[in-house]
Amino acid sequence: MSASRARWAGSGRRSEHLTQASAAPFCVRTPPSASASSRSATRRERLVEIRDNLVARITEAEQQGWLGEIEGLQVSLTGAEAKIRQIDDSSPVPGTVHLGLPTTRKS
Repeated sequence: MSASRARWAGSGRRSEHLTQASAAPFCVRTPPSASASSRSATRRERLVEIRDNLVARITEAEQQGWLGEIEGLQVSLTGAEAKIRQIDDSSPVPGTVHLGLPTTRKS
């Protein structure tokens, strides 16, 4: 049992954050590992979902006047957007690759 789950285990309280955090396959604040581009695409799709959810939650928090919640969500949103940019910057750009001119070997 993780520390965050153990903290809530005794109270019987089920937090929305814990449910969403346990469903996420990675942390928004950690750098992406050197992985295959297909995994990067899957991670990017998941990050876009997380970002869209955070935007919706920020809007709801603003409507409800939950100022402390807004600040925390904006920190997470900034992290998700930075991670999306990292993935976009590290993904190969389709196009022409210059391989140079072939040469002959002198024996």
